[in-house]
Amino acid sequence: MKQGLKPSAWRVVARCGLMATMAVAGSAVQALNPKDTSVQMFQWSWNDIATECTQWLGPQGFGAVQISPPGASKVANGWWGVYQPVNYANLTSRMGTPAQLQSMINTCHAAGVRVYADIVVNQMADGAGTATDGSTWNATSLSYPYFSANDFHGNCTIADADYSSPAGRSNVMNCRLGGLPDLATENSYVQGQITTYLRTLLNMGVDGFRIDAAKHMPASAWQTIMASVRSTNPLTQAGEPIWLTQEIINDGGVNRADYLPVGTINEFQFTYAMRDIFRGNNGLSLSSIPSVMGTWGNWGGTWGFLQPQNATVFINNWDTERNGGSLNASNFTGAINDTQGTKRYDLANVFMLAQGYGEVQLHSGFRFTNADSDRPTVSPYAGGAPQINVNWDFIHRWAPIANMVKFRSATSGQAQSNWTVGNNPNQVAFSRGNVGFVALNNSTAAWTRTFATGLPAGNYCNVIDGNRNGAGTACTGSTVVVDASGNASITVPANGGSVVPAVAIYTGQTTSGSSGSGSCAVTFTIANANTTLGQNLYMVGNQTSLGNWTPGSGFALAIQGSGANVPWSGTVNLPAGAGVQYKYVKWNGSSAVWESNQSTSSGNREFTSCASGAVSRADGNFKP
Repeated sequence: MKQGLKPSAWRVVARCGLMATMAVAGSAVQALNPKDTSVQMFQWSWNDIATECTQWLGPQGFGAVQISPPGASKVANGWWGVYQPVNYANLTSRMGTPAQLQSMINTCHAAGVRVYADIVVNQMADGAGTATDGSTWNATSLSYPYFSANDFHGNCTIADADYSSPAGRSNVMNCRLGGLPDLATENSYVQGQITTYLRTLLNMGVDGFRIDAAKHMPASAWQTIMASVRSTNPLTQAGEPIWLTQEIINDGGVNRADYLPVGTINEFQFTYAMRDIFRGNNGLSLSSIPSVMGTWGNWGGTWGFLQPQNATVFINNWDTERNGGSLNASNFTGAINDTQGTKRYDLANVFMLAQGYGEVQLHSGFRFTNADSDRPTVSPYAGGAPQINVNWDFIHRWAPIANMVKFRSATSGQAQSNWTVGNNPNQVAFSRGNVGFVALNNSTAAWTRTFATGLPAGNYCNVIDGNRNGAGTACTGSTVVVDASGNASITVPANGGSVVPAVAIYTGQTTSGSSGSGSCAVTFTIANANTTLGQNLYMVGNQTSLGNWTPGSGFALAIQGSGANVPWSGTVNLPAGAGVQYKYVKWNGSSAVWESNQSTSSGNREFTSCASGAVSRADGNFKP
C-alpha cells in the first residue's frame, strides 16, 4: 500500500479478513526447497498456482509462493478489489473456493514450495454491496460481518504532511487510508478476530504472512497478535517458524525499528535504488551500488538500508509497477517499460538474486495497458502449456531470472568479493565466495576482460542462457572456462540486443569430467562466403570465445587469399568435451548477415569438441 494514497479507484487498497475454522491439512510434512527465493503470484487463481507449483516452482527450486489476499472481498472492476476485505470468516475469494485453496496448499507443499498469504486487516471495503462470498456490508453504517461501528476509528483523513514527521504518526495509524474504514487494531476484540484468521490459515498449512499497510497499524498491536498466534501455533505444519514480512514504506515519521520484533520489513529503498541505478537516474550507475546500499558485512550505505536479516527485497510489486516506484516489465500504459529495447529489468533481477542481500521475492503478474486493469479473464495456460508474455507475464519462468534461483540457494552465506568495475561504470562483476560469479553489463558496449572469478578450475555453464544437458557433459547455452588460477576470459554483450547481457556461473553447473585446464584447439575452414568490401567473417556461438552469440564479439577468421569466395580459416581454443553450437556471420562492424539469414537457433552447426589436443573442421560452404 502506497503512502499518501488518494481515493482514486486503482489506489483504493484495503485489508483482508478472518475466516471460519477449516479442516487441518493432514498430509505428512514434505521436504521443502531452500527458503532463499519466493515469488509473488499476483491474483493467480488457486488452481493455477497449484499447477505452477508442480510444473515449475518446485522443480526450479523456489522456496515459496506468495498468494493474494484469500478472504472475502469487494467485487470490483479492477485489480484493487481484492485489497478491500468484507469479512474474514469465509475464504471464498475471487481466486477460488476454500476447498481449492486447501488443495493448492497441499499440492505446493508436495512440490517442495511453501505458501505465504497476503494479509489485509487494517481497513475494510468502502461503499456497500455483496462480496465474493455472498455476504453484504455497508461502509456508511460500518456494518460488516463480525464487526460493528465500535471496532473502527473515527472518520478522519491522513494528510501527506502526516508522513513526514513523528507528529503525524497518530493520524497515519488511526485515520482512513484512501478513505477506507479503519479498523481499531489496538482493540482486543479486533485483535482476536485477526488472530483467529491467522490461526485458520496456519491450520490449513500456510507457512507465513505478508502484512499489508503495516505502518498504518501500531507495532505493539502486531506483537500482541503474533504472541497469541504463536501460543497455539508456535511452528508451521512443516515444523518451521512462521515467516512474516511487513509492508512499511520508509518516511520521516515511521520508526521501522519498532516493527522489527514482529518480522522482516519490505525494503522499498532497495526497489527505488534498483530503479534509479539501472535507469541511470540522478547520475547513478551500477558502480554506485556499494555507496548506496553498503557492502558485505557493512550494509546500510548512504540510503540507510536495513540490515539484510531484517529485509525482504524485490525489484517491483503490483503497486510499484503501477505508480512509478520501480522498474517494470508489464506496464504498457505509456510509462517507461524496462524490457522494451533494453534488458535492464532482467539485469536488475539477476543482480538481486546474485548479490545475497535480504530475502528475495520475484513478482509475477499480468500485462496491463491501464493502471486500473483487472486481471485477465483467461487462464495462464492453454492446453496445459504456459502462455508466457501473452496476458500473464510469467516473469518467474524467464530463463535468465529463473535459473538464478538455484544460484542464490547455492551461494547462500557466501561473502561477496572480487568487486570489479569495467571501463564503463555500468559494467560490474563480483564473486560469491568460491561458489558463484556474475558479471553484468548495463552499457551499450560489449565488455571483454579476464575476470578473477574466485571459482575452482572447470567448465561452467552460463545459467543466463542455459544449463547442463541431461547427461551433464555439456551446456545447452554458453560455456565459461575457469583456469587453475580461478580466472576466466569472458565477453559480456552490450545491453540493447536480444540477449540478457550477463554471465552467471556457479559450482552446481559444471560439466562432468572437466578440470578447466583441458582445451581443444579447433581449426575451422569455410568457403564461398561471398563477402563484400568491408565485411569480415566471424564464428559466433554458445562459447565465450565465440562471443556468446554476439556477432561483434565472435571469433574473427582470416581470409585465405583474395576474392569474394576464397576460404576463410582460423584456430580457436574451446573447452574440452564441450557441446558447441555456432554459425558463420558476415560482419561489417555494425550489421550482421547470418548463415541461413537467421540469428535464431534454426540451422545451428553443432559438434562436441575434442577431449584434448587439436582437431580440424572443414565446414564446406557458407549457407546463404
